[in-house]
Amino acid sequence: MSIVRHAVTLPWWGRCSDLALDWRDRVLASARFQRAASAFALTRPVARRKARALFDLVAGFVYSQVLLACVRLGLFELLAQGPLPLDAVARQLGLRADAAQRLLAAAVSLRLVERRSRGRYGLGELGAPMVGNSAVAAMVEHHAALYTDLADPVALLRAPAGAHRDSELARYWSYAEAPAVAPHSRQRMATYTALMSASQPLVADEILDAYALRKHGCLLDVGGGDGTFLRAVARRAPHLRLKLFDLPAVIDQAGQRLGAAGLAGRVDLHAGSFLRDALPGGADVATLVRVVHDHDDTDAMTILRAVRRALPSAGTVLLAEPMAGTPGAQAMGDAYFGFYLLAMGRGRPRSAGELTEMLHEAGFERVRQVRTRVPMQTQLLVARVARINPESRAVNSS
Repeated sequence: MSIVRHAVTLPWWGRCSDLALDWRDRVLASARFQRAASAFALTRPVARRKARALFDLVAGFVYSQVLLACVRLGLFELLAQGPLPLDAVARQLGLRADAAQRLLAAAVSLRLVERRSRGRYGLGELGAPMVGNSAVAAMVEHHAALYTDLADPVALLRAPAGAHRDSELARYWSYAEAPAVAPHSRQRMATYTALMSASQPLVADEILDAYALRKHGCLLDVGGGDGTFLRAVARRAPHLRLKLFDLPAVIDQAGQRLGAAGLAGRVDLHAGSFLRDALPGGADVATLVRVVHDHDDTDAMTILRAVRRALPSAGTVLLAEPMAGTPGAQAMGDAYFGFYLLAMGRGRPRSAGELTEMLHEAGFERVRQVRTRVPMQTQLLVARVARINPESRAVNSS
């Protein structure tokens, strides 16, 4: 295999930086240096910390499986009733005493469970937030499919671009391939919609805390699933008229959910595909909540342009999703979502800068990033419809 190298001219400070990094890499890769660093008193803590971080990367899958076992066995709900001794935990979970001991020891090491007095076990600092948290529990269960798809990550990376992937995650998206949902795809659609619905309240609060909707009159939620986000909007902004656009089968489910919430007369439901059909007009603000990153660049631009055409002059779009390059959460955007979407078979994590460029190209301006409380979970871009539509400018120039 031949490797083609392209010469790049760097300023002197860039070349010096590269030389320093090359020297660092050679030193850190040296077995002799590693032994010396772990033995020397001043460098020993650093060496141990880096070794522990590297081992955590290796063992991460095992840690996640411990969490999955705790969720499936109902351990957190059990301990939420009060600390219990080992034999009581084993009996309640239907495990042998030695198996229960192994699970509890693992959970303690991960701060999911804590040892209490008199040989009892109680909730740990990371286990307590799991009690009654259906959103996180649903994501933990969902990851069983992701782990199946990642059994051979090299095969995923070597798959031809655009090739159909018969992966567990890709099957969630099978219903989106055609306007009419086949009967065998309805259960997959319902499963995916339920997962998004379970985790949506966390994202909805982030968005609505960061951006006030009081100046708007009508909101269109594009790809809004069963209406979970719109239910949160309805509570926060009772003055708003609401519209929901999604696939026909999804809209049927949304109608039932919104009707049960007493919103049947307040939300206009519109069925179609945002890749093929025009979006309904009449709204002065549109939301794209965890939609764009699920699509490749061409489809993502189709969606953004469709939103642009549906909005009036000075209309606003809110684009909310986890983004690549998030300070302090680079691994979440680039590693987790990068490979999650690779397994899904479409989409990619994009930085706020990339999305800003796409919004400009689609006909938006005054793009600004609005701070959210948990940027690892979601970031928010707000943009206004450009005064000059780039599509009409292209027509006029031709």
